[in-house]
Amino acid sequence: MGSVAGMLRTPRSRAAVVVVLCLVQFVDVLGVTAAIVAIPSMLDGVGAGDAAAGPIATAYAMLFGGLLVVGARLGHRYGHVRMLLVGLVVFALAGATGALAQHAWQLVLARAVQGAASALTVPAALSLLLAAATATGERTKALGLWSAAGAAAGASGLFAGGLLIELFGWRAIFWVNVPLAVGLAAGVRYWVHVRPVQDTEAALDVVGATLLVAAVMGVVLGAALVQEAHSRVLGLVVVLGGVVLGLLLVAWLRRARGPLVSLSSLRAPHLLAGTLGSFVNTAVTSSTAVLLTLYLQRRHGFSAFEAGLTLLALSLAVVIGASAAPRLSRGYGPRRPAVVGLGSMTLGNLVVAVTTFAGDSLATFAAVAGTIVGLLLLGTGLGLSSVAFNDIGTDLPEHEVATATGVLNTGAQLGTAIGVAALLLVGAPGTYGPIPAVSVAVGLAALLGAGATRVVVRWRPD
Repeated sequence: MGSVAGMLRTPRSRAAVVVVLCLVQFVDVLGVTAAIVAIPSMLDGVGAGDAAAGPIATAYAMLFGGLLVVGARLGHRYGHVRMLLVGLVVFALAGATGALAQHAWQLVLARAVQGAASALTVPAALSLLLAAATATGERTKALGLWSAAGAAAGASGLFAGGLLIELFGWRAIFWVNVPLAVGLAAGVRYWVHVRPVQDTEAALDVVGATLLVAAVMGVVLGAALVQEAHSRVLGLVVVLGGVVLGLLLVAWLRRARGPLVSLSSLRAPHLLAGTLGSFVNTAVTSSTAVLLTLYLQRRHGFSAFEAGLTLLALSLAVVIGASAAPRLSRGYGPRRPAVVGLGSMTLGNLVVAVTTFAGDSLATFAAVAGTIVGLLLLGTGLGLSSVAFNDIGTDLPEHEVATATGVLNTGAQLGTAIGVAALLLVGAPGTYGPIPAVSVAVGLAALLGAGATRVVVRWRPD
């Protein structure tokens, strides 16, 4: 047998490593989207009321977002391959638990554990991917495939979830995770031999981890509660509690001897830019997607499946944008696709805002056509920008990359939670005088994108 280095120099071996690790991202995202579309069927299946929908929908995101940095640190200490395998096994067991659930609390538990498992697998897989892609140009290509895998899962998740429910019932949404996770674990064991830098003596910082998890969970849960009028005040209190815990975390990181993540790392220009970019990416796209889902069904009478098919344009366009990012980066670095991507997302939101503003004056075909054009611009921009900001945020010394992947993904999760909550709140009144509230909300997303574009254009990290 050849050495590990020799194996990784083989193009076929490198391709297999990239495919296996990107499939980890695919399965994690697929598990989110497929499960969301199945929530009504789940509630009926266990005899639960609508009140259980919120906890089922947010359990995954709370644990995933809260534990990402912790998962990255565990990988840095105990080995990324080991944490990836542990996460896949736990993901499979949680899938079986959800499939066998008889009560709503068991569904919530299964989704929460899946979120925790994904917090182990995602930063580990991304760290291994970056460690394997060391040749010139390979890093950006690998990140493009990583983003494309997530987009492909987002594109197919709603359809795959609906198809599984139609053919086999909602429990299949959980059962399918078992063979997928087991197959990925076998692929990791066979193909992935790269070993990024790790530190077996690294402190785990239990206090910092607890504060971080509680802070992120508070913001995510509070953001979900804010979306409903009857729980809006409670949601704001919970968000405020999350912010306070975040401030306590900062104070702790200043004095801790072995902090979960050093403040100097968080202040590093590349990681700061990458994290803020990841936040904006999801804040201005996920929120628009949710608003459009509601708009198409309520204003134009679409079914949930028809609205999902329309939104496929966004996810499919992400694949195109992610594939184009390496070419734009060539010779100019990742800032070029970041600027083009943010600009495309801004234009996409403007198109959607104008289309929804025209509202009833447009025929259904024209409204759908305008929406799809906006979604294509949004998706292409998201693909470009996601690859660029992941590249920027992980442009750090190798021993800091693992933690950086966790921070970047946490930024993206918070962008989704806060962006969706804020724009749903703006869109709730229905109208602002003669202007549809959905147009105002999407217009604000465009404004945020434009501001971020200007910041990146002026950004001088060095």
